[in-house]
Amino acid sequence: MLKVLRSDWLTTGPAVQEFEAALAEKTGAGYAVVVSNGTAALHLACLAAAVGPGDVAISSPNTFVASMNCALYCGARPAFVDIDPGTYNLDPEALVSFLERYHGEGKLKALIPVHFAGQPCDIERISRAARKAKLTVIEDASHALGAQWKDSRGGWHTVGSCSHSDMTTFSFHPVKHITTGEGGAILTNRSDLHEKLKQLRNHGIVRNPRPSSNGHGARYYEMQELGFNYRLTDMQCALGISQLRKIEGWVARRREIASLYDRLLAGSDKVTIPHQRPNMRSSYHLYVIQVPSRCKVYQALQARGIGVQIHYLPVHLHPLYRARFGFKPGDFPAAEAYYERTLTLPIFPRLSDDEVKQVVHELEECLQN
Repeated sequence: MLKVLRSDWLTTGPAVQEFEAALAEKTGAGYAVVVSNGTAALHLACLAAAVGPGDVAISSPNTFVASMNCALYCGARPAFVDIDPGTYNLDPEALVSFLERYHGEGKLKALIPVHFAGQPCDIERISRAARKAKLTVIEDASHALGAQWKDSRGGWHTVGSCSHSDMTTFSFHPVKHITTGEGGAILTNRSDLHEKLKQLRNHGIVRNPRPSSNGHGARYYEMQELGFNYRLTDMQCALGISQLRKIEGWVARRREIASLYDRLLAGSDKVTIPHQRPNMRSSYHLYVIQVPSRCKVYQALQARGIGVQIHYLPVHLHPLYRARFGFKPGDFPAAEAYYERTLTLPIFPRLSDDEVKQVVHELEECLQN
């Protein structure tokens, strides 16, 4: 960062391209476009996919609101598919059923599956159903940098490689695996989407599109469509480059912490621990359990100084979605049942084994009381 501060570029400079190249190499994708935050990444992905008024975008109700708000920004309507009660991710079988019986308002245009808590969703099956319905697939991997999954042929894939999607988005918010303060990225293997995303990130401007005929010289530029100022600074990219070099160790430590939680909580008849499928390697952005009397347990742990959280109120139950689109309780029972019992325990690389044991001790006392 100091090198950037002493350089000629604080934004739109070489550190941006360096961070993008590092992200593409780390995930195995062909291209990366960094932007100002994870929500901007989702928004630009929808714009690049030509999502607009009259279209419908599908996502999971168990996610942060940005996963669907990005489609609303483009004028599209939301649709949801319920979750698998075991993984808390979008249920592929429910998706197939939804697509077969869909007769709603608007054209189905995009699917935004979420890798919730760092656990990869079943993107192979999800993508197969989406391709049959001619949907653009945008993976929301805000929780899943460093996660991997194995396909039906036995090959391993890194989340972000876009092996079964058109685009994948990441967030670099401070609570994520790596941070640039605020920041995000879109990964893709399609050169057309790559060019479109870069243009939309920078006001819709194209620089020197016709150098031989415009008569304005090499510095000529023009705005060809309405874009946004969603750029990420060189200072932030320098931090991202430094952080990305440490991702393997940080994810490995998160997996150690999750494994310790698993062992310590395995004997409890009041706690449901996260289910890890053998063909998935979660990067454990969150360690989510289910407990009875969740609200009471949450309040008791907070009072004891344990920083538990709740992820998330299902998107369709937010007042805006209920008032504007008519969603109501009972629409997605698996997601709603999960929400009533969910509790997120502390997990971050510098959390010690003794602190994990303290969290579990306090949790067990709260459950007994």
